Amino acid sequence: MAVTISASQFKARCLGLMDQVASSGEVLVITKNGQPVAELHPCGLARRPSPFGLHPAVEIHGDLLAPIDSPWAALE
Repeated sequence: MAVTISASQFKARCLGLMDQVASSGEVLVITKNGQPVAELHPCGLARRPSPFGLHPAVEIHGDLLAPIDSPWAALE
């Protein structure tokens, strides 16, 4: 059975409730005036395994923040 919560309570605690749903896996039904209007459930999409949302085949070599050895013209 899904847990229900009023829209006003959800509004006040939404970030914590999202974390709770993500970790517990249970569905949260949000009600307005006693009537169910929405469901919050864990996302079925897999998380990206690579940092910063980069494509998994991208490899980072060297220091990305180090200055380059030669000058270049950005817009000539």
